[in-house]
Amino acid sequence: MKVSHAKPFFFEHGKRAVLLLHGFTGTSADVRMIGRFLEKKGYTSLAPHYKGHGGPAEELITTGPDDWWPDVIQAYDQLKDAGFNQIAVAGLSLGGVFSLKLGAERPVLGIVTMNAPMSMRSLDQMYEGVLHYAREYKKLEGKDEEIIDAEVAALREKSMPSLTDLQKLIENVRAEVDTIYAPLLVVQSTHDEVIDPDSGQIIYDNAESTDKKISLYEKSKHVITLGPEKNELHEEIFEFLESLDWED
Repeated sequence: MKVSHAKPFFFEHGKRAVLLLHGFTGTSADVRMIGRFLEKKGYTSLAPHYKGHGGPAEELITTGPDDWWPDVIQAYDQLKDAGFNQIAVAGLSLGGVFSLKLGAERPVLGIVTMNAPMSMRSLDQMYEGVLHYAREYKKLEGKDEEIIDAEVAALREKSMPSLTDLQKLIENVRAEVDTIYAPLLVVQSTHDEVIDPDSGQIIYDNAESTDKKISLYEKSKHVITLGPEKNELHEEIFEFLESLDWED
């Protein structure tokens, strides 16, 4: 049985708009619960998919940051074109990196980063994450284990050339954090198994925002948006958004 896959979403329910950004090998499903929560609170939210994400890993490995960043800008512009003149942005992992990059390059009312890396693991470790994504996607497609094993083995013999570009992107954004002046909420899992948990402190220490907060979550792992503290996370994001200087 083939299971339906996550799709980008646009929950329009109020004058205040939040751009929600997923992580590397992630999808909008990672931020959908936040979107639904904010919808009930009267917020509009939009979550795009980056090119190659939400589909087969065989397609993902042919893409890179030069493909994904335009998808972020397109989503931001979509909100602008829909009449939302003030936009906050919140992102998980790579989405948090993109949130900082957006804050450095475009007007945003506030920024939330959730387990955003300020350094990356080795290329081999990063590619293991791609292979894990591939296996999980193939399970959703309804393939049997023998076929999945063979297809993942074939992928293991390949590579993802853009992973070096992803490392450079993170390095470049880290160097730009001191150009961030928008209100900032930095969320970091203390037991993050994917990125260096010190990343949150690096963002907090280097951002020039006068209104900034770092919040540590002790029970969550990397995908904090789906973890045991997601309800607390939702409330903290809402409290942060409520503190921003919305025109309405």
